[in-house]
Amino acid sequence: MSVFNLQQIQTNKSDLSKLDVVSSSIDTDSLETNEVVLKVDSFGFSANNITYALFGEKMGYWGFFPAQDGFGIMPIWGFATVEYSNSPDLVVGEKVFGYLPFATHLVITAGKVTSNDFYDVSPLRKSISSVYDQYVRCNADPAYDPNKEDWQLNFRPLFMTSFVLDDFVGEIATSDTATIVLTSASSKTAYGAAYLLKHHCKNRGLNYKVVGLTSANNKAFTEKTSCYDQVLDYQEFSSLDKNAQTIVLDFSGNKPLLLDIQAHLAASLQKMIYIGVTDVESQAKSYAGELHGEFFFAPTQVNKRMKEWGGKGFMLRYAEAWGGFSKHMEPLLSTTNIVGVNAIQSIYLDGLKGKFDTSQMYVLTF
Repeated sequence: MSVFNLQQIQTNKSDLSKLDVVSSSIDTDSLETNEVVLKVDSFGFSANNITYALFGEKMGYWGFFPAQDGFGIMPIWGFATVEYSNSPDLVVGEKVFGYLPFATHLVITAGKVTSNDFYDVSPLRKSISSVYDQYVRCNADPAYDPNKEDWQLNFRPLFMTSFVLDDFVGEIATSDTATIVLTSASSKTAYGAAYLLKHHCKNRGLNYKVVGLTSANNKAFTEKTSCYDQVLDYQEFSSLDKNAQTIVLDFSGNKPLLLDIQAHLAASLQKMIYIGVTDVESQAKSYAGELHGEFFFAPTQVNKRMKEWGGKGFMLRYAEAWGGFSKHMEPLLSTTNIVGVNAIQSIYLDGLKGKFDTSQMYVLTF
């Protein structure tokens, strides 16, 4: 028999600034066939995680990991080690990457095991997509580099969205598309998508310009990424050519800004697509006016391409895109390590206030 001490950071659904650290234990004698204990080793942290909390109820992100009444466990992406296994296919000590709870451990029911990955098939997991239930085995992952774990922790889930968003825009953009605008342009998912959109423009036989909108404070960094053809601060949005056919990719969730852009572009706005939320403050208020856009749900595009390209083909294409992007960004970013429950709670609260440093990759460890 083994007993593992479990700590979970649970978030009050009614007030996201209130956290509760809940301690319990995992007794391996109580585990069923194919149940596996994953120990959370390290994970990245960004505005993407704050989006999970903000949309926990609306999008179902609170359903993955059970919590006490009134609370939710925020999802994270990270590395974990198999610490105990009742599965004949998974051995103690194996390293995996996947969707994990804001906690030290997770018990899953391993199913659909292949040499490349496996899934949590537990009935307790109320999942919104199989993409979130997949755990990639690092020893078979073409994108895994043990010397760049901080990059994978911070960018793997974000750049996966960038990767499939670029693919999606490649499908909907036309020869008339003259401009693609990305809000919150300093965020990792946005400039990852911008890099790919700019890189693939000519190969697609198109001729659009990739424009980033960001805060004045982040403009210099965003320009330095060289992922955009042009960078404007939010006050300069009116300089966008109102006669140019435009696709807007929104990562901010700032409704007043989007209403202004929508009015400015008017009939030239081809599509407005909502991807994430970096402007937490704007989500707490209600604004008059109706936006005409659609949500982009990355797992839908992932599943589509997985079926068309196959799992291995998808990962090889992703790895190629990731290799070019990470090499491009390497000189611009550094890593900040956050260790311990108190420090982890502190960076979470900073994130709620939008205080992430765009030049940093955060690596968190319990």
